[in-house]
Amino acid sequence: MIKRFKETNGLYIEKIIGQDRLAYAMSDTEDLYDLIEYAERGGYQGSVIKFYDFDNGNVYMPFEKKRDVIYGKPIYTDGFYYFLQADYGLKKVTLYKYFPETILEVVTEFGMDEVNLYNLSIIGEKVHVISSYGDKFCCYYPEKLSLTLRNHEAVVLMTEDEIISEEWIEEGWDDENDCATDSYKLYYKVIIRDFEGNISSEEIGSIHQAPDGTYWIS
Repeated sequence: MIKRFKETNGLYIEKIIGQDRLAYAMSDTEDLYDLIEYAERGGYQGSVIKFYDFDNGNVYMPFEKKRDVIYGKPIYTDGFYYFLQADYGLKKVTLYKYFPETILEVVTEFGMDEVNLYNLSIIGEKVHVISSYGDKFCCYYPEKLSLTLRNHEAVVLMTEDEIISEEWIEEGWDDENDCATDSYKLYYKVIIRDFEGNISSEEIGSIHQAPDGTYWIS
């Protein structure tokens, strides 16, 4: 049997890891950096974020569509949903805490001159607002810090006192002929640092977040 949401509009919905009740959809891009490119071309029509409730079929839209506004991918942690809203007209980025028909509140706000919109996102376990560009990593909330990472390294998780990243390793590649050799290997390393950037551990492995929200090293 196929069930139907109370609103159907052809948007592709995606699961929010860590819970089973809600999925989400964007009416357009979720890359906040696109706002800058749109502004250079005269502005952006705006997008919306919608939440789809598998318990009752309801569809929730926290905000009406507004010109020059884009939303980031939501996460679920500590019983609530969190998402970023970038408003180019107001030149600000807002982190919201949300639960349908219960709560919609501002957690913190940033001026667009305070953050790098490139790869701006939220990661857990607790809510951290981060961005990364090349080897530069920045955290804006709740701590403010910046680090220089290795080539092919990306932060995937932050805890209350650790920064956890993955480094992409490639061995046995023939650069001259631009092809893999018989000894070719592709794998990841998990690197754990403190907030000063000091490495406390490093091991072969890859971080995966399970559907229940727990994190695993494979």
